[in-house]
Amino acid sequence: MYLGIDLGTSGVKALLVDDDQNIVASANASLTVDRPAPGWSEQDPADWIEATKQAVGSLKESHAKQLSATKGIGLSGQMHGATLLDTNADVIRPCMLWNDTRSHQEAAALDENPLFRKISGNIVFPGFTAPKIVWVKDNEPDAFARLSKVLLPKDYLRFWLTGEFVSEMSDASGTSWLDVENRCWSDDLLTASGLDESFMPGLVEGSATSGILRNDLASDWGMRNGVVVAGGAGDNAASAVGMGTVNAEDAFVSLGTSGVLFAATDAYRPKPESAVHTFCHALPGMWHQMGVILSATDALNWYAGLVGKDAADLTAGLGTDLKGPSGVIFLPYLSGERTPHNDAAIRGAFIGLDHDSDDLTLTRSVLEGVTFALRDNLAALESAGTRLTSITAVGGGSRSIYWLELIATVLGLQVKIPADGDFGAAFGATRLGMIAERNCDWQDICVPPATDTIIDPETALTAKFEEQWQRYRSIYSNIKGL
Repeated sequence: MYLGIDLGTSGVKALLVDDDQNIVASANASLTVDRPAPGWSEQDPADWIEATKQAVGSLKESHAKQLSATKGIGLSGQMHGATLLDTNADVIRPCMLWNDTRSHQEAAALDENPLFRKISGNIVFPGFTAPKIVWVKDNEPDAFARLSKVLLPKDYLRFWLTGEFVSEMSDASGTSWLDVENRCWSDDLLTASGLDESFMPGLVEGSATSGILRNDLASDWGMRNGVVVAGGAGDNAASAVGMGTVNAEDAFVSLGTSGVLFAATDAYRPKPESAVHTFCHALPGMWHQMGVILSATDALNWYAGLVGKDAADLTAGLGTDLKGPSGVIFLPYLSGERTPHNDAAIRGAFIGLDHDSDDLTLTRSVLEGVTFALRDNLAALESAGTRLTSITAVGGGSRSIYWLELIATVLGLQVKIPADGDFGAAFGATRLGMIAERNCDWQDICVPPATDTIIDPETALTAKFEEQWQRYRSIYSNIKGL
């Protein structure tokens, strides 16, 4: 058996699979996010541990025999979070999460140093880890003075599991401290942030062993001693491993809290000015390019809460036959935006409201706005040399056929729906645990799922949506700074 633990923003998922990669059981435990000020987003790392205990404990209650046969554990997790530890390995302050944008000024200042784009291959985004540490140095000097180690969220969970300070290449790529081409920490980038390598965990590939599960935890969970814990991956790279998106030009679109357009590459091809993320993959010798929007299903859930309805009911009300543009343009910048704008200050808007703008119209508008943002991401990926013909849809939003028809039409790509199964980040984590424990070829493990349905673009509507996307693009420059 192999156990995958996925530390998400809204919860921890524990997934148990057998030697043949059949899912045996899963369990979840919820997390909440604290927002003590506008643009702030925090969690207490102690809550991650309690949620992990709860999720794995649920598996022990329901599948004790199977859990006891666990040979390897893989980790995946939300990226970019800054978990600060002192010399006793105690947490200094709440973790600033991936969607915390308070350090936008610090990010801009770091990004003015040409070394960051040159070495990391990426813009220094406000959500990345390095500017958060500079913010702490400037605004919480007592906390910074206690700082001994900086860990990403899943790597803090790893420390609890194994006692080891270790990260891996995919998650480390989103710190602004990694030399992404050479897959190592950069002394120059750390120095520019007021740190050195002593503050950093060690690095392994995501499919390599990072440590061994503590004996006391193994005993608590009914496992044998010596369970291998793999390096794991950031959530998007883990999802890619789970989807078998591991070969050049394989791609998926993730419709989760945030939205991601992800393409695997077998070469390092940075183009930071496009705001495309160029990161190491979780597998040796592989990289990936990724466009990221900060509000995908988050935008739909926000609107559903605003009108007091369930998001699934709103999308179900649209049916399955794609209609032309709604006439109302929605900008999904509820928390700012990454690709292609790198703008922490921009905020969302509805443009073109009138007396006929009912729930269905505005639901269509929200889905269209998120999809137009993904179209912006596709344009950015193409400018960085990536050409796609199809994408696989994953995430909660992929349950809406209407939305997938819209994505296929606006992006001009085939959208593949995988056969029933859980191929997300937790599943990818189990695969990484399996590769590490078996020390085997990752190509043998990371096969793609069967395709259940293929959705082709509605070519009769392509021109209309292209025109609406061009209007959508023009609005950003007109409202920026308002």
